Amino acid sequence: MARARRGAVRVRGGYRAGGSVRWAPRRCGAGTIERHRRQGRPPAAPPTIERKSAREAPCRGGSDAPRCQGDRAAGAGQRRGAMRPARAPPGPGGCGRLLAAGLRPLLGCLRPPGWATARRVAGQWPSPGLRVPEAAEAERLVQEARRAGGPLRRFIACPRLARTVQRCLRPAHGPQPVVLECGPGPGILTRTLLNAGVRVVALESHSVFLPNLQSLENSLDGQLKVIYGDFFRLDPLVTGPVKPPAVCSDQLFEAMGIAAVPWRADVPVKIFGILPQKKERNTLWRLLFILYEGSSIFRYGRVELNIFISEKEYKVLTAKPGESRAYQALSVLCQVGCEIQLLHMEPWSSFVTNLRNKGLAVSKSTWLPNDHLCLVRLTPQRDLFSGGLKPVNSATFIFMVKQCLAKRKSRLTDRLNAWSVDNGGQLLKALEIPTDVETGNLYPEDYKRLFEALQNSNVFTESWFHDEVLESIRNINL
Repeated sequence: MARARRGAVRVRGGYRAGGSVRWAPRRCGAGTIERHRRQGRPPAAPPTIERKSAREAPCRGGSDAPRCQGDRAAGAGQRRGAMRPARAPPGPGGCGRLLAAGLRPLLGCLRPPGWATARRVAGQWPSPGLRVPEAAEAERLVQEARRAGGPLRRFIACPRLARTVQRCLRPAHGPQPVVLECGPGPGILTRTLLNAGVRVVALESHSVFLPNLQSLENSLDGQLKVIYGDFFRLDPLVTGPVKPPAVCSDQLFEAMGIAAVPWRADVPVKIFGILPQKKERNTLWRLLFILYEGSSIFRYGRVELNIFISEKEYKVLTAKPGESRAYQALSVLCQVGCEIQLLHMEPWSSFVTNLRNKGLAVSKSTWLPNDHLCLVRLTPQRDLFSGGLKPVNSATFIFMVKQCLAKRKSRLTDRLNAWSVDNGGQLLKALEIPTDVETGNLYPEDYKRLFEALQNSNVFTESWFHDEVLESIRNINL
């Protein structure tokens, strides 16, 4: 017969300890068992008590909850005299997670065939669960690029910043387009995008970073494609074959598997990159020119640009009429052609450069703030070519805006008279534009309306400045 513990209450077949049920079944020796057998007595019945068993009790996290392996082990320890605290039973949420974990292997085989392919078509890839290196590890990889030399570049090395950019690139609705990442470098943002289920095409021009990216590409099932090339040397004006790292947009989009879509369709691809600092203004001009011309990457539709630019250039792109120095031809053309959205502002110190002295190389600005890099989304306007402005005459529109804003204090009527427009005053009245307005005070949409009205006018001749237009185009594409 088992001994009764202190504070225990004897019940049939055992003892009930205070607070919880702990059984001490009767222990019978060999002689007792043989004697019971000769007497015809049945073996000892299992202990019972006059209440619901623990197995039938509801799972509410209380004392009546079913006990797990840890609780049974704790009970065995108490029988041996060990003073171990009992483990808290799982609550409703814990029970649900345990049930889901047990059913997951059984339900995996019930998915319809091709479910992964359907998710990929919708732009949703399963997360590969890649490890994202810390900033110190990424900076060590950038140090190798410092030793190799090259032009000034900035890289995302902070996982926190990479997560912020990934959230900014996430679409508000609809499927996730392919993301073309220009100059991924150590691949911190690349891995973050892949873990979010995004299909990424990495366009890298530095040989130091290519082996790491290509190894990552080989470990995935088509979610990442690595291409050797430089986005900011796209479609150069050269004769003959293009020499890498320069790349042709036709070959690039063919490798990406992106087909051309109508202009008013949804965004076919998102492009992310950090504009090179020394050629920042020239790069913006070139992107705007191919946008209005509908050439290069914009032959495939309204390609969305998500680019880090300096704060002073962002102020220029979003400047309003009347703002001295900031309101320029670049402001008008960008606001007419694109929807501009500021996604995020980040200090210069958050980025890693490939300079040997590890400096930030922040360009100075005396009349505009320049303390941050701004992540700006440029989405081409759906109705950009719905009126008189077309890709065939867009070069004339660009030149007209540049001529008007070359002197922002000049009157618009004087500029029209210089273009041999005899009834310039009547034209402005028909457009409800003040006749004494200065070119620096005219809104971007009014410039577009004025150009479309001039295109429909028989008195406007543009042949006399065609040579100047071609010279301007040549300078933009250098």
